Amino acid sequence: MLGEIVSKIVEIVGDWGYFGIFSAMFLESSFFPFPSEAVMIPAGYLSYKGQMSLILAILAGIGGSIFGAIFNYLLALHLGKKFLLKYGKYFFLDEKGLSRLENYFRNHGEISTFIGRLIPAIRQYISLPAGLAKMNMAKFTIYTALGAGIWVTILALLGYFVGANENLVKEYLRSATLIVLGLVGVLGIIYYIRIRGKEDKL
Repeated sequence: MLGEIVSKIVEIVGDWGYFGIFSAMFLESSFFPFPSEAVMIPAGYLSYKGQMSLILAILAGIGGSIFGAIFNYLLALHLGKKFLLKYGKYFFLDEKGLSRLENYFRNHGEISTFIGRLIPAIRQYISLPAGLAKMNMAKFTIYTALGAGIWVTILALLGYFVGANENLVKEYLRSATLIVLGLVGVLGIIYYIRIRGKEDKL
């Protein structure tokens, strides 16, 4: 079933162009869990074939990611924890985990938003605790754009350079994911050291 949906999304990207990319990435970034690879890699390949601009495809992907994230942010902000707990079980959210995330976001929202956008299976839901914690929306949007921009650009370039070779796509995607996760780990350690340093000075 999900495979058919992903295939349909790829078809939409080809037929609808930049609006298709924007719409698909909006869904990917909000409430519908499907891989962003299914959108941006084909978009990059279509750019390689000269059927669209690589820059505009990337911007459409980033724009969709931002607006999808804002949708989740506003959903959490206005409907609150009770609503999320009622339906969160379908997306592997429980009360303990959500409360922990909400409390963490009150103090570390910026870095969490940025890093969260780079982690598979988390990027779709990182906006929810941000909304619950009432994180500054301007900062939320900036850090979402930075994180989403990195990942969207990587996928689009992957499609552009090796999109015609499925085996290479899988190999390079795995490598890119590991590199990004390594970067996330390094950023997390640096941030932790800085926070501990500030606490020790108090």
